[in-house]
Amino acid sequence: MDSAVPRWIVRRLAVIAVAVMTALAGLVVSTPAAQASPAVQYTNPLVEQRADPHIFKHTDGFYYFTATAPEYDRIILRRATTIQGLASAPETVIWRKHTTGEMGAHIWAPEIHFINGKWYVYFAAGRADDIWKIRMYVLESSSANPLTGAWTERGKITTPWDTFALDASTFVANGVRYLTWAQAEPGISTNSNLYIARMGTDPWTITGTVARISVPTLGWETVGYKVNEGPAVIERNGRLFLTYSASATDANYCLGMLTASSTANLLSASSWTKSPNPVFATNSATGQYGPGHNSFTVSEDGQSDILVYHDRNYRDISGDPLNDPNRRTRV
Repeated sequence: MDSAVPRWIVRRLAVIAVAVMTALAGLVVSTPAAQASPAVQYTNPLVEQRADPHIFKHTDGFYYFTATAPEYDRIILRRATTIQGLASAPETVIWRKHTTGEMGAHIWAPEIHFINGKWYVYFAAGRADDIWKIRMYVLESSSANPLTGAWTERGKITTPWDTFALDASTFVANGVRYLTWAQAEPGISTNSNLYIARMGTDPWTITGTVARISVPTLGWETVGYKVNEGPAVIERNGRLFLTYSASATDANYCLGMLTASSTANLLSASSWTKSPNPVFATNSATGQYGPGHNSFTVSEDGQSDILVYHDRNYRDISGDPLNDPNRRTRV
């Protein structure tokens, strides 16, 4: 060091350096860094004209894919041994809308789950005579292969309010199974908020406290419509990450995120922290508009988490975005 620098400064800098290195060493010991997933590559879009995609990797070696068909009239399934293979896998219709009454219109956002040895599909549907009376429903199959087995209607998921409700999803944390969903709550002037509850003895019944954990209040959550919907949960490094979709289903559609400690009381809204900005949004440079309604799966080697979502490849839509068929599945 330059001899012109006073010795007391040299001594002070040395003391500071030792303190900083000691602190950093303590951090390394007490807080191991999270490991990044290996990079994986897929060819996108994976499936054209399929919105609200859900991909489930099962222990039988297959990936199972379901999504909203633009006709809103049926539930489809595909399976393949690789994620990329879903692009060309044969598609099977496992259920069609009713011609009258409940489950007769707007068949939206199916999810497939394997729970206690059986397959379950959660989906939303309107009535044939009231297409906007959207509620949540469940199908069940005990067949090993859900594409060829029979499905039983287990009926509507009952919540505290008989109001617009959709996007049921389920996850397990600390050995407890939860249902999370979107619903319009009386007295709150939004299109839908996010809720969570424990599940009872079967996968279509909730029990106990219902907690409202997110209301669309931020600017990017309220463009066109005040919407929080499509919750999806992943648990990593001692935390739960709940992604959700916000705003109208055009180029303003985007993903927000709530975060909670894995050991927190998940039925308390205060346990969840909302990210102040979207975590995934339109990017005109890559030609992706209105990305949203995601789910999570895992790569073939089990080492990488995969975000599954839909978008469009253009910004401007003629008419109601819900009548535009070109939302496409990407990973």
